[in-house]
Amino acid sequence: MKLSEIKEILATLDHVDFQLENGTFVPEHFHVTEVGQITKNFIDCGGVIRQEKVVNFQLWNADDYEHRLKPSKLLHIINLSEDKLGIEDGEIEVEYQSGTIGKYDLDFNGKTFVLKNKTTACLAQDACGVPSEKLKINLSVLPVSGSSCCTPGSGCC
Repeated sequence: MKLSEIKEILATLDHVDFQLENGTFVPEHFHVTEVGQITKNFIDCGGVIRQEKVVNFQLWNADDYEHRLKPSKLLHIINLSEDKLGIEDGEIEVEYQSGTIGKYDLDFNGKTFVLKNKTTACLAQDACGVPSEKLKINLSVLPVSGSSCCTPGSGCC
């Protein structure tokens, strides 16, 4: 989800809820402690120099059980970060701590924001020798044609 998309959604909501893909909700008293832009400069395993930029939200749970972040407040924080930091309209990455700090993509299911699990990947599979995955087919579902099938004593096998 891009920053412009969350701004449009927030303008229509009465409350802000975040949920993990497994259905667990982030406690209602969470805080958005950071909104920023992260630039990552790196070299992949194939030697290609790359740059990635994401808009970063950090969610944090405090012992402030009376706290509820309103959509208008989060929208204000986003607008302030765009104005003061020059944040671009990029994809949002959310940091949230469960067992350790996790990084998630952000989606919206029509009611709540969903923290989507991220995965790692090799960006240079063609250069670093990782074989491409072979197509797996179940031989028992292949059609059998009488003309292409060998028969005992036909000499084709």
